[in-house]
Amino acid sequence: VFLLPQNYSSAASYTDSSEDEMSPRDRQQRSSKGHQDFCIKNIKQADFGRREIEIAEQEMPALMALRNRSGGEKPLVGAKVVGCTHITAQTAVLIETLSALGAQCRWAACNIYSTQNAVAAALAEGGFSVFAWKGESEDDFWWCIDRCVSLETWQPNMILDDGGDLTHWIFKKYPNMFKMIKGIVEESVTGVHRLYQLSKAGRLCVPAMNVNDSITKQKFDNLYCCRESILDGLKRSTDVMFGGKQVVVCGYGEVGKGCSAALKAMGSVVYVTEVDPICALQACMDGFRLVKLNEVIRQVDLVITCTGNKNVVAREYLDRMKNGCIVCNMGHSNTEIDVVSLRTPELTWEKVRSQVDHVIWPDGKRIILLAEGRLLNLSCSTVPTFVLSITATTQALALIELYNAPEGRYKQDVYLLPKKMDEFVASLHLPTFDAHLTELTDEQGKYLGLSKTGPFKPNYYRWGNSHTYTHICICILSCI
Repeated sequence: VFLLPQNYSSAASYTDSSEDEMSPRDRQQRSSKGHQDFCIKNIKQADFGRREIEIAEQEMPALMALRNRSGGEKPLVGAKVVGCTHITAQTAVLIETLSALGAQCRWAACNIYSTQNAVAAALAEGGFSVFAWKGESEDDFWWCIDRCVSLETWQPNMILDDGGDLTHWIFKKYPNMFKMIKGIVEESVTGVHRLYQLSKAGRLCVPAMNVNDSITKQKFDNLYCCRESILDGLKRSTDVMFGGKQVVVCGYGEVGKGCSAALKAMGSVVYVTEVDPICALQACMDGFRLVKLNEVIRQVDLVITCTGNKNVVAREYLDRMKNGCIVCNMGHSNTEIDVVSLRTPELTWEKVRSQVDHVIWPDGKRIILLAEGRLLNLSCSTVPTFVLSITATTQALALIELYNAPEGRYKQDVYLLPKKMDEFVASLHLPTFDAHLTELTDEQGKYLGLSKTGPFKPNYYRWGNSHTYTHICICILSCI
């Protein structure tokens, strides 16, 4: 007979199985220390969340190093950071690091399905103002963001955004706040695109740091994180076997590269769609068949979007998919798959399990839609902590740089992280592998025209960063 340990409490179960269905907005909660400025699923889960955070800390060496190196130095004293990112154990380590460096933080989630409720509870128990829970409605999503910024006694002076929704909300509802805000740090391709649009229109009124196109984000988070988490998300949600399956990956940026490589290694037949000829050529030389979506849509078993664009998989493609086709998105935004077009009377939605729906056509054909077209890995599984340490450290340094920059260093425009900072982030993670960097001799440094301590690449060196390269090409072509 299996016996539960004596200290087991089903009331505080990590799985939420005993919780009622009341919206967190409809009940008042308080932490053990009387803190009430938060709105989460269940504060009783805080102990479980704290253990998740402690596990994450072991795999986030650079953030822990920033805490230890700061000592009595607090580079973010006076910073009031409002954040809108995925609320996971990894994000919690970032938030607590920012706090250790002197910042005050208020946080909401950038995705209605990615919040880890126990982690949100641990943050609230620790005194942070967090407004998020897994399974928010659209109305809840915007309500949570508003609660972060609408407090009369607390005005943010830094923004950390993932997707641009927080920045958009402040522009729309509280534009006067930008008089006090010193900068924006944005980590997603969707949010960066919005910032460049604002800059081009002359409407960007504070400096912004484009973390998405920093080398430490593009070449590590986007590539390695997705290479591992795509398989995890698909397995947990569908139990699908990959060997022999025909898959089309829409987009061959760093996310698409990671997804394609993982599926190819598992024995899938992988097709790629791409609009950028440079990325397209990379796909061909990596051994993938470059196609248009309409050429393979009837035969593929799995469709994955990774573009950051809208209506990549439109209703006409959804109508032509074979029975049982799995459809999911690995880009930040939920606009890539035209899910809205599926909410019509002639189609039946059938919930299979959490984040898995059958959409059934009148003739009985069904597709399997994951996370309602939202980000698969953080909605249906988890992501590798170590690679997120790289991104989170980059975000922290970007905040420190913008907050402490002397007046005039950054104008009202979008900037890339200085390469010296990228190299510093990478160097903080090397000890984990017991890695030993080779040092240039004075003669070698002089020959290359480099400082022995870096930066080791010129600003125009791209590391294969096709998104930034394409952005530069567009700017050049627009001037011709």
